[in-house]
Amino acid sequence: MNRASLDKRPDEVATMFDDVAPKYDVVNDVLSLGQTRRWRRIVVEAMGVKPGQRVLDLAAGTGTSSEPYADAGINVIACDFSLGMLKVGKRRRPDLDFIAGDATALPFADNTFDAATISFGLRNVNEPKTALAEMLRVTKPGGKLVIAEFSQPVVPLWRTMYTEYLMRALPAIAVKVSSNPDAYVYLAESIRAWPDQDHLAAWLQEAGWEDVTYRNLSGGIVAVHRARKPLESTPDGGAAAIAAHSGPVAKLRRNITRPAR
Repeated sequence: MNRASLDKRPDEVATMFDDVAPKYDVVNDVLSLGQTRRWRRIVVEAMGVKPGQRVLDLAAGTGTSSEPYADAGINVIACDFSLGMLKVGKRRRPDLDFIAGDATALPFADNTFDAATISFGLRNVNEPKTALAEMLRVTKPGGKLVIAEFSQPVVPLWRTMYTEYLMRALPAIAVKVSSNPDAYVYLAESIRAWPDQDHLAAWLQEAGWEDVTYRNLSGGIVAVHRARKPLESTPDGGAAAIAAHSGPVAKLRRNITRPAR
């Protein structure tokens, strides 16, 4: 892997997403072989929020992931650092609340949301651990967090096949369907470099989240992590937990379920 291609500044990543915004959702459907919508539906089910509750959808892009909440009468905020993505989303769904924001310094007060979620965006944050702490800060005590992110297939043969697809087939397909194929080379490399399921679960614990579990989808290509904010939390959210953490993370009690067919 060309590690240099992953060393992008936050503004460079934002510009990259601005460039691909017009066709982003269509290209995702093609590259995921139609699985993206199913994965997002599982995230909504895992959130389990109700009408009247307030949800933060971080890295919301064009708002595709936010739509199910709004359509169900849930007060959802679609937050992203790419202005290009937000503009495309606002033209398509003017009824949604789109807000530009940095995941490492969210523009919201403490204890604002009943639940927070981020789908396929955490690995593109410059400091993902800080983002986990920020989401803890803005979530109400007892509130939920659901993260969907690309992960590591659990069967070795499937992992090898998937890696070959990422690094060979995906860029070739992107050349045909995307306006910025280089962006998808970056995304493929970022997926391969991203930590596995247990590492992300450990980060969640370090940030101060509790009841951490995850579910593998599509053989581990994607993992949906769930967690809850403690009822009694430190005033500065998860920042203190990260700063104070010096020993090994407590052994994770995993709750891995098979995805429905």
